[in-house]
Amino acid sequence: MNRLRNGTLLESQPVPMPATTRNIMRRRLSPDAFARFEQVQMYAITYWSEGLRIGGFLALPPPAAAPYPAVIFNRGGAGPRAALQAEGAFQYIGTIASWGYVVIASNYRGQGGSEGTEEWGAGDVRDAMNLLPLIEQLGYVDTDRLGLVGGSRGGMMAFMMLRRTTAFRAAVTIGAPTMLHRCSPQSPIRRTFGRFLDPTRDIEQQLRERSVLVWANELPRTTPLLILHGTGDRRVEPEQSLHLALELQRLHFPYKLILYDNADHILAGRRSESDYDIRWWLDHYVRDRAPLPRTGPHGA
Repeated sequence: MNRLRNGTLLESQPVPMPATTRNIMRRRLSPDAFARFEQVQMYAITYWSEGLRIGGFLALPPPAAAPYPAVIFNRGGAGPRAALQAEGAFQYIGTIASWGYVVIASNYRGQGGSEGTEEWGAGDVRDAMNLLPLIEQLGYVDTDRLGLVGGSRGGMMAFMMLRRTTAFRAAVTIGAPTMLHRCSPQSPIRRTFGRFLDPTRDIEQQLRERSVLVWANELPRTTPLLILHGTGDRRVEPEQSLHLALELQRLHFPYKLILYDNADHILAGRRSESDYDIRWWLDHYVRDRAPLPRTGPHGA
């Protein structure tokens, strides 16, 4: 078993759509969108990552001509309550799959039935990275059309993944921390991370390793970044996304920042609007392989 390649798919079991999710999505979506959503096929998966059996979910889109574009989704949160279950998997990755994408999400080590001990910005990032070789095994995926979406902690992880690969044609983050090294020790996001600090290592260094604002110049310029944040977010200050956008502007990096007024950490009440923005970004840069946007001063 230890000789298995990272990303090897070990198990895949179909997951029926919970009745509660079906009712919620029927109210939320238009009739045509709901009809596509009902065609999504969901699977609970187990895959191999650094000697651990890691759980997650795989969502297949409504039938169409293969190969399909694909998206890796990084969930947020910490602890057992944050792990993806069937309801959350359908609402989050099922929605993206209904747009025509194969979507895969990890529950990371230590939670959601995964082996190992939970980490925050360390082994969990490698678990998410090991979805890339898993995707390569799926003959129905176009590996030249990959996107990345992450919320909160998952957005922080998305930045850390982008620092390591140029595989993604576009990325989206939602309410993501960008500068943990500048956060007050009393801030909610800093206190959450404090539970996962390695006491044998320098704390400041661990914070900087997880703060994209420190190393934004190392992000791949071939991956346009859509940064979403609610101005009413009390878990991760919206200024964190604003500071990152200012740094990306200085670097002439391809990005777009959207601050949703009066929206909270999960953009509650703005789901339809944010779904539209996310879908446009993925469709434009991932599905359609649109050219990179112009950066730096230009025009009239």
